[in-house]
Amino acid sequence: MRGRSWLLALVLLVGCSSNPYLEQSLKPAELEGKDKAWFEQNWGTPNAKAPRFFGGETWTYYRIAGGRTSLPLFNFKPNECAITLKFDKEDKLTDYSYSGC
Repeated sequence: MRGRSWLLALVLLVGCSSNPYLEQSLKPAELEGKDKAWFEQNWGTPNAKAPRFFGGETWTYYRIAGGRTSLPLFNFKPNECAITLKFDKEDKLTDYSYSGC
């Protein structure tokens, strides 16, 4: 019984560690060198902007990506997703990360 619990916990941890849909949308954008204007047109204005030390900018988008209900009152708890995009001095996407998705 104890072994099954560990196996279930491991499967859930591995299954929740990445978001293949988000990965598929961001990886080609990085490879194609999308710029800030493209993201602003397609994703809207970012929720936060910050300058990078060696030039460029970091943008953060906060989204609700699904959620789950819990007993006893079936309260809905949304999954809050933070998507961070890093741009270089030429306003091209150089890196991205996400959490909570």
